[in-house]
Amino acid sequence: QVQLVESGGGLVQTGGSLRLSCAPSARTFSSKSVGWFRQAPGKEREFVAATNWNGADRYYADSVKGRFFISRDNAKDTVSLQMNSLTPEDTAVYYCAARFGLPRTSNRDYNDWGQGTQVTVSS
Repeated sequence: QVQLVESGGGLVQTGGSLRLSCAPSARTFSSKSVGWFRQAPGKEREFVAATNWNGADRYYADSVKGRFFISRDNAKDTVSLQMNSLTPEDTAVYYCAARFGLPRTSNRDYNDWGQGTQVTVSS
């Protein structure tokens, strides 16, 4: 397993933007699919976005489609999540995760996880 580290969370007003980043703490994850998930208080962890190993294929939850954009730079060994037009419903702890093989939308399919970064959107 590879430990991942998320960064970029914070407090933003409705309509604002944030950019989250995910990087491995040790070994590279450039050959793995990477996904972003989020968990709001009292709710289950839900899929947000995912990309395959080279960034060519991208998948989004309906709730973020058109507002969030996932990208990766394997030369820098990072995966980013650009979040625009944020609303209070986007408030959650955001996690990145990695797995060998194709991207999946279930968190049970991912082996490597980060500790999460808090995103809070004020109204």
